[in-house]
Amino acid sequence: MKAYWRRFHAQRLFVKLFLVMVVSTVTVCIVTSLVTIRMSERLFTETFGITNSKVLNQIRTGMESFNDSVVNAASYAALNGTIKTYLSGGEGDSVRMASTYYGMNQQMKRVKSNVDAYSVGLTAVGVNGRNYSTDRNYWPVPEDRLVGHPLSQRTEAEPKRLLYQYDEERDETGRSVPYVVASKALMERTTGFIYGDLYISIREDEFRRFYGNFTSAGNDVLILDDSGRIVSSNRTELIGTVSKQLLDYAAPSAENEEVIRRNTDVFGRSSILLSSYIPEYDFYLVNLIDRDYAAGKVVNLRDLVLVGGLIVGAALLLVFLITRRQTRSLTVLVRQMSTVTEKNFDNYVRVTESSGYEVQELSRAYNYMLDELNDYIARLLETQKERRNAELAALQRQINPHFLYNTLASIKILVQKGDKDAAAETINALISLLQNTISNVSETVTIEQELENMRNYVFINHARYGDRIRVNVFASPDCMHYRVPKLIIQPFIENAFFHAFNEKPSGMIYVLVSQSDGKLICEVSDNGDGMDGAQEWTGSDNGAALPNSKSKRQLFTGIGVRNVHNRITLLYGEEYGITIDSRRGEGTKVRIALPLITEET
Repeated sequence: MKAYWRRFHAQRLFVKLFLVMVVSTVTVCIVTSLVTIRMSERLFTETFGITNSKVLNQIRTGMESFNDSVVNAASYAALNGTIKTYLSGGEGDSVRMASTYYGMNQQMKRVKSNVDAYSVGLTAVGVNGRNYSTDRNYWPVPEDRLVGHPLSQRTEAEPKRLLYQYDEERDETGRSVPYVVASKALMERTTGFIYGDLYISIREDEFRRFYGNFTSAGNDVLILDDSGRIVSSNRTELIGTVSKQLLDYAAPSAENEEVIRRNTDVFGRSSILLSSYIPEYDFYLVNLIDRDYAAGKVVNLRDLVLVGGLIVGAALLLVFLITRRQTRSLTVLVRQMSTVTEKNFDNYVRVTESSGYEVQELSRAYNYMLDELNDYIARLLETQKERRNAELAALQRQINPHFLYNTLASIKILVQKGDKDAAAETINALISLLQNTISNVSETVTIEQELENMRNYVFINHARYGDRIRVNVFASPDCMHYRVPKLIIQPFIENAFFHAFNEKPSGMIYVLVSQSDGKLICEVSDNGDGMDGAQEWTGSDNGAALPNSKSKRQLFTGIGVRNVHNRITLLYGEEYGITIDSRRGEGTKVRIALPLITEET
């Protein structure tokens, strides 16, 4: 991932130029396409709106023709004496009643002849309770239900008008079937007496034929009554529902406005609405055009995207090749120069002197500078390496002579007391300690050897000062073979012995060795005096207080805490080192982080 990021970073000039061209090309293409689509949509909707206005007029013409037929039939029925006699006359003998029924049948056939061009049913209901239907299966409403029916109430409330109303009835299968019913009150002109009602019913699917040929996908026709109920539509799921919103859109906003055209959002679609009021029916004829569907028919978005993509792709390829050619030499120069930032002066890459004149001159100057810098760094690194080795050697081999004097003095006292065994053990511990410190030329020892040196140092201190300070060691067996720099733990044991228990008469020092997160962890903790104020120290905290490494007591070496930390970071890197956590009155904990190394260095 880092390598890809470096390559991308080195090509920023090319990327910027290419991105500018990409954004410009794509923007122009998108804007042009959107303008084209918008203009096409506008042209289409205008043309479609004009065309559909003519379509609405054709639909109105068909509906008005039907209305004329219904008016003729209703007028004939209202003026017919036989029908009036049948609907208002009283009972008589059977011969008279048969004659009356026969005359009613003949006259109703003549009434129906006015609307024979349409599939309709006629029903007449009189005040005397008599009724007549040309086809009861066509409008299966029982005549007794018509008495007090909302259709009848509205008809008799306006006896001079021919009303068109919506009704639903169930057929033989129990399915609800919608109807459009034209109703007219039959009354005497002189007295105004209503002697019956005439109903001319047409099924909604038959009524739909007036406009069915003018509908298509995305082009719907709806007919609304004055309450906003949809009495007929090619979208059958909407029939019988009430839409006040659609009624508001369909209502004319000004007088003498024959066809209304609006952009609306109804039934969850963005639509063009054309509406026309039909006063004969008291209905609103509404045409809804789905804008998205209509626009899709005008502009093939899939083809537009495909062609636009091909054009943009070809343009971008041309831009890529031209831009790449112009910036290639600079990109190569930047990528080669970036290797120096990795501080890999042993395997640095010289810049290739190629391409244009300017880049060649830059390459020559850069290569010359790089050669000089590499020679200087090589000399500097060699000097620092020699200095570091000298410092490490000095630190590892410096033994405080007073430590030897005092240890030998302690051995002399033991001999004088006659404790030859203790004196012998002390001498053996000192010998082993000196051998591993001075005679061993290796810079590293195993954890096992380091702990052995530490035990010898602790034993000598117990012989000199007594055992008021005890040391417990807990080392994981799987860590004993790992190698660490010599005297990496001893300075902290020494520091704890002579600085951690100045106030407390006795205490414990714990040494723990384990593995954690791929590192070797050595911890030295005590329950001694601690340091003033709760504090935590790492090797990077230059201002933090450290235990004083100078004392009147004579120490084994002069290796201090910071020296140990610097020694670790010099050898292994900044991710390793020492962390100290101390609390006044609670003690001090030293954590040494080292790499897992098994080979001798």
